[in-house]
Amino acid sequence: MTQRKKVLVTGAAGFLGSHLCDRFIQEGFHVVAMDNLITGKMSNVEHLLPLEQFDFYRQDISKFIHIPGDLHFILHFASPASPIDYLKIPIQTLKVGSLGVHHCLGLAKEKRARILIASTSEVYGDPEVHPQKETYWGNVNPIGPRGVYDEAKRFQEAMTMAYHTFHGLETRIARIFNTYGPRMRLNDGRALPAFIGQALRGEDLTVFGDGSQTRSFCYVDDMIEGIYRLLMSDYALPVNLGNPDEITILDFAKEIMMLTNTEQKISFGSLPADDPKQRRPDIALAKSLLDWQPRIAREEGLRRTYAYFKGFSLEELHRMEHKNFDQYIVK
Repeated sequence: MTQRKKVLVTGAAGFLGSHLCDRFIQEGFHVVAMDNLITGKMSNVEHLLPLEQFDFYRQDISKFIHIPGDLHFILHFASPASPIDYLKIPIQTLKVGSLGVHHCLGLAKEKRARILIASTSEVYGDPEVHPQKETYWGNVNPIGPRGVYDEAKRFQEAMTMAYHTFHGLETRIARIFNTYGPRMRLNDGRALPAFIGQALRGEDLTVFGDGSQTRSFCYVDDMIEGIYRLLMSDYALPVNLGNPDEITILDFAKEIMMLTNTEQKISFGSLPADDPKQRRPDIALAKSLLDWQPRIAREEGLRRTYAYFKGFSLEELHRMEHKNFDQYIVK
């Protein structure tokens, strides 16, 4: 019998990491999952735990990591990914984007594995170029409250390219724009789960600033497809992955109100420091290089996402996050 190829996914119990685990299981890989569970939830991978081709390690990748045997691919997705998270745990955010990526790159070098890192549209900061192309260097405040995330990701890209050029490592860099779908955390502070969570709780929807700032939302299934295609490509420089369908936050809140059929109102709060005023990816490179573009319209993606959260009571969601999974964790 042919041995399965093995892939390591860091941040595997997070939103994107757990969907990546699903995809690689479907593709016939043996998946090694790592997460320290600071922001990830075991309930996201609960359905995979009994599988022989799935191993879960509770591991902080800011410390030394090792995987026995062969390893063919690494996807580095470990990182707090929302303002609430990285403002609460700024040091861990910086460490996972520096020490963490260094450990992953070192492991890739040891195993001669191909590695893909999850970068972010936040490397563009509050952009002065719109839409954002891969050639734009960004407008980031390195000492602002968001700098711990933005600069960690920028450093991560620099370290990855250094390993590529100096050691000849096979590397891929995905610059990921706003993504949404099932398994997001309702309390993670990002616009979509915040709005849906408020609607489910019967609260007014909170829009920061006047709501004129824009975002571009990509459904998770489309994003996972783009990441998979990029990993399997032969392109080492950064590639934007996201949906260029841009919308203001105020209009987005109104869409959520229509979707959830709520009678709440919209309330306004002060705009957070360094919050980007606009965000839209130029995905011409992804189209030509990967033959990829988003397929799922926002209306359909929102319907699927809301159906997922509406299927649970808030108490059930809380219980899912606090179940005991110790028997499945590799010690």
